[in-house]
Amino acid sequence: MTTQQLHEQILQKKSFLCVGLDPDLNKISEHLLETEDPIFEFNKAIIDATHDLTVGYKPNTAFFEAYGIKGWISLQKTINYINEKFPEIFTIADAKRGDIGNTSSMYAKAFFEDLNFDSVTVAPYMGKDSVEPFLAFENKHTIMLALTSNEGAFDFQTLTTNGKRGEAKQLSGAKELYKQVLETSKTWKNSHNLMYVVGATKAEYFTEIRKIVPDSFLLVPGIGAQGGSLSEVCKYGMNDKVGLLVNSARAIIYASNGPDFADKAREEALKVQQEMKEILSLKF
Repeated sequence: MTTQQLHEQILQKKSFLCVGLDPDLNKISEHLLETEDPIFEFNKAIIDATHDLTVGYKPNTAFFEAYGIKGWISLQKTINYINEKFPEIFTIADAKRGDIGNTSSMYAKAFFEDLNFDSVTVAPYMGKDSVEPFLAFENKHTIMLALTSNEGAFDFQTLTTNGKRGEAKQLSGAKELYKQVLETSKTWKNSHNLMYVVGATKAEYFTEIRKIVPDSFLLVPGIGAQGGSLSEVCKYGMNDKVGLLVNSARAIIYASNGPDFADKAREEALKVQQEMKEILSLKF
């Protein structure tokens, strides 16, 4: 999927919502546990209830890998279902992979060729040779961690450096590490296939981030259960192509743990979509 196709979907659905699929057998409705594949049945119900309100789904692979081969089969069934029934929807493998050379190439093949995701999240800590193998796939997107929404983000991501290889000193007026990551990533081969993760709880940073990557799509977790503000994210992060995929998982998929979970998920997704519709109406 191209970014232009994604942009067209956003305008058509009046939504830039991405629903996170984080299935936990301890949280889903008990009646699903009686089915052959409760994880897939949970995901399928959420997808069926929300597909017209969202432009993306983001399965977090940890919630599938935790159940071994059965979980991986559930992941494959989930992505196959989305691609077959709703091929216009952007899919994200939230895998946060990050390794060098052939290892990254194999990760990329797994998610882009075997599972046929549109994109995958990666960690940039090991540098360009851990990311460029993902970028080599045409019309596939690599969503690189830039500034995350967790408390520990301040351990490293906002530290200042002098920007020189082999040195990382805290200097007056020096550049924060996340800015260095963003700027350096733009020099990598096929960097036009990059998107970036920027947490909604870091809304005050969006202005600076947009100075560095004005045209890139940003995947924004942290709305809903983590307390991020959609209006603030849009105020500082939206560009002339929208350029945002705002993710919500727990607040939508676990709005209820009863038999009505899918209906309640739709209600919560609709609330977010309606807010997005209003924001888009003022800008587009």
